Amino acid sequence: MSLIPKKGTVYVVDDDEAVRDSLQWLLEGKDYRVRCFDSAESFLSRYDPREVVCLIVDIRMAGMTGLDLQDRLIERKSPLPIVFITGHGDVPMAVDTMKKGALDFIQKPFNEDALVNLVERMLDVARQSFAGYQQAASREALLAKLTSREAQVLERIVAGRLNKQIADDLGISIKTVEAHRANIMEKLGANTVADLLKIALGQAAAKA
Repeated sequence: MSLIPKKGTVYVVDDDEAVRDSLQWLLEGKDYRVRCFDSAESFLSRYDPREVVCLIVDIRMAGMTGLDLQDRLIERKSPLPIVFITGHGDVPMAVDTMKKGALDFIQKPFNEDALVNLVERMLDVARQSFAGYQQAASREALLAKLTSREAQVLERIVAGRLNKQIADDLGISIKTVEAHRANIMEKLGANTVADLLKIALGQAAAKA
């Protein structure tokens, strides 16, 4: 096995040490990097959303459950793909997690080949999701540079309002609108109105 795993990182969160050890042994044997946590709380304290990773988590744990952890990650708008480990009685619960965005669930005892295939699919999703997450973060950083007045002007530019209409809307002069418009273009690194719209509409889509 190479010193640097080629296939990506998998987080495992389970309060059962035997399950953690089993998954770590299996996945490291397939050249994945594995990081194990014995609770959702310890995972959350160390999770970095800037990493391209996937998560395997037990649905039932002492303290914060896998369901609670999923809710926390949703609140953080995390792009992290999740697969739940479930017992036979947890299947209806696991179906609900998929409605909230979980990629899949696996039942104990799990099939090793199926699990490895699922992890690879999760990491593919993670790479795609992370690219979108980075783009959204980049847009947010750009738009955060605008003053509240510039944000108001941009909102009206996106709505197709003309400079005179924007001036009337905001009770300012056309020259002031033009100055704001120039500042907006510079701060957002936009050379054309089309560039400006891509940034602004991309941000709106990310918030939708």
